[in-house]
Amino acid sequence: MTLRRRIVDRVLVLALILLVPALVLKASLSRGRPSALDQAVVRITAPLQHVVTWVVEGIGGAWSRYVALVDVESENRELRDENDKLRKQVAELVRAADDVSALEELALVKKRTPTDTLGARVIGAPLSPQFRVLRLRIDRGDKEVTPDLAVIAGTGPVGRIDKVYGSYADVILISDARSKVDVVLKRTGARGTLVGLGKPDSYACVISSLELAARPELRAQVGDDVVTSGVGSIFPPGLVIGKVSRLDGDDGMFQKIEVEPTADLSRLRAVTVLLVLPPPADPDAKTKRRSEPAFSERAL
Repeated sequence: MTLRRRIVDRVLVLALILLVPALVLKASLSRGRPSALDQAVVRITAPLQHVVTWVVEGIGGAWSRYVALVDVESENRELRDENDKLRKQVAELVRAADDVSALEELALVKKRTPTDTLGARVIGAPLSPQFRVLRLRIDRGDKEVTPDLAVIAGTGPVGRIDKVYGSYADVILISDARSKVDVVLKRTGARGTLVGLGKPDSYACVISSLELAARPELRAQVGDDVVTSGVGSIFPPGLVIGKVSRLDGDDGMFQKIEVEPTADLSRLRAVTVLLVLPPPADPDAKTKRRSEPAFSERAL
C-alpha cells in the first residue's frame, strides 16, 4: 500500500468519524418533519445508541454501587471500632464492679469474724480440662501467712493454705481430696467429716462417718445446711460450708451424703485468711479475750 493510499484512507476514516456524529446531532436537533436523510440516520444509529446507553448506564450503576459499598464498609468499620470500645468499657466496668463486690465481701467477713484476718487477692486459678478450679494462688507470701491457715470468702470456707513461697501462697480447696473438715448438720446436730472428692468436673464433697440416726426425721435431707463444728479444725464453728446435694443411701451404719460447697469456688477474686483461731465463748468473762495464734505463733 502506497503512502498516498494510506493518507486517503485515514482522511476518509477521519471524515466518517466527524460526519457521523454531525449527522446524528443534526437528526436529533431537527424540528418539524424530519428529512429522508435524518430518518435514515436515526434508523441506522438507533441500535448503536441503545447499546451505548446500556453500557453507560451499566457502568454508572456499577460505579454507584461500588461507591455505596465503600461508604457502607467505612461505616461498618467505624461501628466495629465503636463496638470494640464499648465492649472494653463494659468489661472494665464489670471488673470494677467485681472488685468492689469482693472488697465488700472481705469487709463483711472481717466484721463478723472475731479473729485477726488478712485480705488477699486471687491472682491465679489453674483449671481442670472440665474448667473447674483446682487450687488458688493468692498475693500473700512468707512474711504474711503460714501453711494450714484457714481461707474463707463471704459465702463460706474456701480451703487452707498449702504452700507459701516468696510473695505468693497456694490454697487447697475444700473440694480437694486432701481436705478434711469436721462438720455438723445444722438441723440435726449430727457430726461428721467433710472430705473433698477431688473431681475434675465438680466441687462436690462427701460427709464420712455420719452415723445413721434411728429416727428418719433426724437423718440428713437434701438442702440441709452443713456448718463447721470448730472441733479439731482450722475453721471457727458455725460457718456454713455447704448444703446436702444428694443422698447416696447408707451402708447400715453410716449415711452416704454428698455436699455442694456454698462458696462459688470458680468465681473467687478475693479471700480472707484467718491468721488466728477465734477464742471459744466464755460467758463468765467480763473483758473481751484476745485471739490466740492458730499454730503456736502469730504470722508476721
